[in-house]
Amino acid sequence: MTSQPPETARDPRWAQVEARNGDADGQFVYAVRTTGVYCRPSCPSRRARPENVEFFDDGPAAQRAGYRPCRRCRPDSAAGPGERVARLCRYIESADTPPTLAELADQAGMSPSHLQRWFKAHTGLSPAAYGRGQRARRVQQALRRSGSVTAAAYEAGYESSSRFYADSLQWLGMTPSRFREGGRQTTIRFAVGQCSLGAILVACSERGVCAITLGDEPEPLVAQLQDRFPRAELEGGDAEFEQLVARVVGLVESPARALDLPLDIRGTAFQQRVWQALQAIPVGATASYAEIAERIGQPSAVRAVAGACAANTLAVAIPCHRVVRSDGSLSGYRWGIERKQALLERERQG
Repeated sequence: MTSQPPETARDPRWAQVEARNGDADGQFVYAVRTTGVYCRPSCPSRRARPENVEFFDDGPAAQRAGYRPCRRCRPDSAAGPGERVARLCRYIESADTPPTLAELADQAGMSPSHLQRWFKAHTGLSPAAYGRGQRARRVQQALRRSGSVTAAAYEAGYESSSRFYADSLQWLGMTPSRFREGGRQTTIRFAVGQCSLGAILVACSERGVCAITLGDEPEPLVAQLQDRFPRAELEGGDAEFEQLVARVVGLVESPARALDLPLDIRGTAFQQRVWQALQAIPVGATASYAEIAERIGQPSAVRAVAGACAANTLAVAIPCHRVVRSDGSLSGYRWGIERKQALLERERQG
């Protein structure tokens, strides 16, 4: 089915083409008589004059009319949004340096502004934020492999050593050289105790409390801490530190208490935004993953929010136990569903 050229500019589909609206992809294609090519509505190629355009319900119909698929937007590809997002993510992950928005838009066959909105809607992150997250991962890998911090910075795609050090300190909680040495020259004080929910480990760096973990037995908790800081100097807590542990245990037993302690929070920018939102949930209240995504301004980032909750290493202090499914039922909890339920019940009882 085609529309006559004089009517093209008045066709609602033309407005979608002018806006390069990726949401219209799959609903129709448009073909250009002067080039013999048909495209997706979101194609970033130079727009044709409306009098040279006709619309088709799908690619096969356009091909039967003698048009060939555009090599830029690939309208003959059956890739859905999920596959297209995955392809872009792989492109970002494999790039030596973070690709620009224009480069990504060209890869996706979208305009830069639409790519920005579309990518964020499907991943919960902007392309730049996703790229920073991948950089954090590459920084850790590069520091483990490289013989020097300078080499690691170059391998991770940094041109500025000052930016590399600033980002690394935020992501790693220590200087790059210390991380490369497995936390060497970093002192982590810790103590393991017992609470009504089982074993509890509390650890502090020079920046603040860096771990509050729960479990059935103390040994696995200590092993997890050693895995995080394989060459750090782990020191048992003294009497003063035991008092700090007692304050944390008190928070577990009576969650209405405030834990007025400095926290050493290590994570990506997105994770930290989620964790800040969790800390704003009142005692005795809950929020769904979808509500947290809304509160941080990224309503489509529900899965990413769940991932940030799972990455939290500060039980109770960052109250990921207050996040539930949209129907109010309990979902996964790093330290066990039973503990999550117990914490919520204690908060409801005041």
